[in-house]
Amino acid sequence: MKSKTFLLAIALMFLAVPMFAQGTAAPAAATNWVPVAAQFAMAIASGLCALGMGKAIAGAAEGAARNPGAFPAIRFALIFGLALIESLALYTLVVIFTR
Repeated sequence: MKSKTFLLAIALMFLAVPMFAQGTAAPAAATNWVPVAAQFAMAIASGLCALGMGKAIAGAAEGAARNPGAFPAIRFALIFGLALIESLALYTLVVIFTR
């Protein structure tokens, strides 16, 4: 395991060397990375929220199948949980637009 970590560290160092090279000409314009990072953040947040929602729905369906008498309580917990999961994606969207 240590040899794999060591080889990975060496590979990362060699890949990072061109990053420190000085260019001959000045760049035309600086790149604004905030929108790019915001898009990646929203993509990651949406994807993880979708995975969480899928897991919650699967758990609720399994719980309702095992105990049909508890369906109203399961449905309430499911809707409440889905609202909280969706709020995480909305918080990310708000942070992106306020930045």
